[in-house]
Amino acid sequence: MNGDNMDATGIHTVGILGAGKVGTVLARLASVAGYRVLIAGSGDPAKIALTVEVLTPGAVAVTAAEAAARADVAILALPLGKYSSIPAEALKGKLVIDAMNYWWEVDGIREDLNDPGTSSSETVQRFLPGARVVKAFNHMGYHDLEDGAQPAGTPGRKAIAIAGDDPDDLATVAGLVDAFGFNPIIAGSLTEGVRLEPGTEPFGANVSADELRAMLDRFLESERGRAVVEARAGVRVSNRPMR
Repeated sequence: MNGDNMDATGIHTVGILGAGKVGTVLARLASVAGYRVLIAGSGDPAKIALTVEVLTPGAVAVTAAEAAARADVAILALPLGKYSSIPAEALKGKLVIDAMNYWWEVDGIREDLNDPGTSSSETVQRFLPGARVVKAFNHMGYHDLEDGAQPAGTPGRKAIAIAGDDPDDLATVAGLVDAFGFNPIIAGSLTEGVRLEPGTEPFGANVSADELRAMLDRFLESERGRAVVEARAGVRVSNRPMR
């Protein structure tokens, strides 16, 4: 693929909301994969222009609203506690990838962001009712994202799990994960994104597809998994094998 044509996923331009460590790594992966990349920090794009030029060559620093409006897919890579600053109106009708996590040192003590009764991506989806949210790129550390990308078919290629409600959106994000250099593993619906959050076995994992599937399947045996079941008070959390 080259930057002038859409690939099989129908994506040409990737908008990254968040210019921190995760955001800049994802911007570099997207650029290497041939996508046009727009990246936004929390304010005036002029403040990050030099950083973007040095750390993400080829990417363009823009406002968050511009990145959202002009991108074919937007990736949220900012602190989860700032999700209410996301330009919801500009993301209406868009496919949005949630790469955020609750981290109390950054977000403060927020029971609403750490509620085992729901996944954090469901909270984001409720804030973005006009968008289609898929969880991806959240469970692997930025160093591993940077160093672990490999061409398809490479033995031992690392895997990224994704969770979402629409099969077509999952297929699109799976194609993006593959283009970025990882094997996509579907963890289930957006509700099942809870299996990828801090406190779970996959969180921080840098493993192959088979290993990641096994971790996902063991979720209900974990302390976090039991807390989720209890919090959902009889609402069944599926433990089906992952694809």
